[in-house]
Amino acid sequence: MTDTTAATGTTDWQAWQDSWDRQQEWYMPDREERFRVMLDMVEALVGPTPRVLDLACGTGSITDRVLKRFPDATSTGVDLDPALLAIAAGTFAGDERVTLVTADLKDPAWYAALPHESYDAVLTATALHWLPSAGLEVLYGQLAPLVAPGGVFMNADHMPDPQTPRINAAERAHRHAGMDRAKAAGALDWREWWELAAADPVLAGPTARRFEIYGEHADGDTPSAAWHAATLRAAGFAEARTVWRSPSDGLVLAVK
Repeated sequence: MTDTTAATGTTDWQAWQDSWDRQQEWYMPDREERFRVMLDMVEALVGPTPRVLDLACGTGSITDRVLKRFPDATSTGVDLDPALLAIAAGTFAGDERVTLVTADLKDPAWYAALPHESYDAVLTATALHWLPSAGLEVLYGQLAPLVAPGGVFMNADHMPDPQTPRINAAERAHRHAGMDRAKAAGALDWREWWELAAADPVLAGPTARRFEIYGEHADGDTPSAAWHAATLRAAGFAEARTVWRSPSDGLVLAVK
């Protein structure tokens, strides 16, 4: 795991990994179900020994679940966030199945840093909403050649349907009421989690660099699942459709 510049100092990396998962689950209580379906589809379409590209990998949540379910798999995690990559590097230190790569998906040549020319499965979750639709369309065009014939790409993210505004509003109000109850019970939100990271002696530096890179908020948007499927087909995938969804999130699968 030599392709990342993230520091791996002395800290409890598993605790940070678990803390990240809990923070993400505050926003997405059905996050694990979404991962389960993602891995079901990997197994169904490419088998139990995939070469995986964990796109915008963050702390390596997908990689962690891939390797627990498929011990003979390998995973390349790519991200630009130095703090989340530090956690990933600490979590997977010494695991020869994992390679971490620092790259900016907005860089037209980001894929040149990857160790392989093709992957059986390219997987991403709760990440690509940081890109505007025009940038995501470009990225999908770059991903199609990276997926081996018969391989898969899956994107799990917030994918509201613009044709159902009343349903969307009711779902959002109900979801946020549940989040408020969890918050009152002690759940960390995104901002509070990053405040803890900034106060950690090992993560303070990478966290400061992270906010220099990204700022406070995403500049992207959240197109519908139908948009994702249509754009993936236009990019060169043979089939694409939603394979799982909650009232607010979707998992779109494309097959090469």
